[in-house]
Amino acid sequence: MAENAKWYVVHTYSGYENAVKTAIEKAVENRNLHDMVLQMEIPMETVTEVNEAGVVKEVERKVFPGYVLIKMVLTDDTWHLIRNIRGVTGFVGTANKAIPLTEEEVLALGVERREIVVRYQVGDTVRITDGPLSTFTGTVEEIEPDKNKVRVVVSMFGRETPVDLELDQVEVQK
Repeated sequence: MAENAKWYVVHTYSGYENAVKTAIEKAVENRNLHDMVLQMEIPMETVTEVNEAGVVKEVERKVFPGYVLIKMVLTDDTWHLIRNIRGVTGFVGTANKAIPLTEEEVLALGVERREIVVRYQVGDTVRITDGPLSTFTGTVEEIEPDKNKVRVVVSMFGRETPVDLELDQVEVQK
């Protein structure tokens, strides 16, 4: 049966995602449906926030609030099991028909994704806070958030020198 499992999206009340996931896990355990309901995911992302004071804070947040992804074999029994969990408003699909996602769509959803919020921009004067050049100041020349890199031009020994750093190794100069 497990080879027939597909990913489905279950809509929940916002903020009830974890409670719904736990309730489904308990129901699956009680009814011994491990071969029918295989996996559940609440897509999360880790966001690194760097504020003006240079304080780095990592925050976990839901990518799609109000939704839980479930890999399962859809039968009348599993549909009713999920649909009758407290906090579930239904499956994503048409009327009473849940529409499965393709594996490519699930991967594209990025069950785990990382994003860094940068509080400075090209041309800003920044102070390096970490590494061998900490305490140096320089000017932001280039920012590459997808590679977690920032290029800062610092003055060393009377010469302007570009230095590649990670995004959280610099902070806005006050």
